[in-house]
Amino acid sequence: MQKKPVPPFTEESARAKVQAAEDAWNSCDPELVAQAYTVDSEWRNRDMFFTGRECIKEFLILKWKKELHYKLMKELWAFHGNHISVRFEYEWQHAETGQWFRTHGNEHWEFDEDGYMRRRDMSANDIPICASSRRIGINKAT
Repeated sequence: MQKKPVPPFTEESARAKVQAAEDAWNSCDPELVAQAYTVDSEWRNRDMFFTGRECIKEFLILKWKKELHYKLMKELWAFHGNHISVRFEYEWQHAETGQWFRTHGNEHWEFDEDGYMRRRDMSANDIPICASSRRIGINKAT
C-alpha cells in the first residue's frame, strides 16, 4: 500500500506531503501520526534516537501529555528525489508549569518508494513565551 504522494517529489507533491504531516501532527493522535512512518523508521528527535512505529507512538503519547494545546506549522524548505526538509514552529503549554513555549526547528525526511517516511532527523529549540504572544492557531480563550 502506498502513502501518497510518493517520491520522487515535485514541488507540488512535496508541499502536499508537508501539509499532510502538519495536519496529522496537529491532530495530536499518535496512531494517526505513526502511520506515516515505516515499521522500522529511524528517528532522531533532539537528543533522542529510536526506531520503529511503536517507539514513535510511545514518544508521541508522552509528548502530548506534557505539551498541551499543541499547534504546529511546517514550511517546505527543500526537496530532492525522496528527501524533504522543512522548518517548523509550534506552540504549546507545559502541563506541569503552565508556561507557554514556541519551539523552532528543522526536520530532514527520507521516504521509501511507497511514500512512508523511513528516516526523520529533527533539531529544535524551545523559547518561553507569554500566552498573549502566541501566533499559531490562536484561540485567545485558551
